[in-house]
Amino acid sequence: MTIELKGQHVLVVGAAGGIGEATVKAFAAVGAQVVATGRNTDKLISLAAVTGAETALVDFLDNDAVEAFFESTAPFDHVVIAAAATKSGAISTLAIEDAKASMESKFWGAYRIARAVRINTGGSLTFVSGFLSHRPSATSVLQGAINAALEALGRGLALERAPVRVNTVSPGMIDTPLWSGMSEADRQRLFEQAAAKLPAQRIGQPEDIAQAILFLATNPFATGATVMIDGGGTIA
Repeated sequence: MTIELKGQHVLVVGAAGGIGEATVKAFAAVGAQVVATGRNTDKLISLAAVTGAETALVDFLDNDAVEAFFESTAPFDHVVIAAAATKSGAISTLAIEDAKASMESKFWGAYRIARAVRINTGGSLTFVSGFLSHRPSATSVLQGAINAALEALGRGLALERAPVRVNTVSPGMIDTPLWSGMSEADRQRLFEQAAAKLPAQRIGQPEDIAQAILFLATNPFATGATVMIDGGGTIA
């Protein structure tokens, strides 16, 4: 048995990002009533025009704003947290302020939402982490640690929030606007080199992650899980 998403009330946090945008579109395509939140107003307006989603501007780094938002909205059936702004670099050279801001954005932002959100019985909460929690990188130690903390939070909340189901999707390298700061040639070269090392022989797309998120939302027996969608990056 799978859970029907048509008419379900869904919140996607970080909807202006590549994975968040794909997730909004995926839920809207199956008839869910989606609320899209993010920091890019123009992107949210554009996304709403395409999908029919509602939009909400909420600073999820502000605990008072988070609590006020959830107090003013009806409980959700499914919540997806795909928002994050982290910086990479060696621990020895990454400024401590940047490290704290990264943890504040990806971990504590998700923590605040999980603490305040109201989710209907039988519903789900899904985090988006990253495969660096399982396959460390010498230049992204902090990101791996944050992702691991987020996944541990998901497992614990699956017990605390039961019967609400809590899961995490852990992506590998995904072709999103995150890489837009690179030139087209450099980005293409990076993707080709990375794809050649993966068993899947390709770079992930945001839709690959959105598909996994929908799976977790619709499978009533999935909770406390971390689903790797990394093209085999963890085992390569």
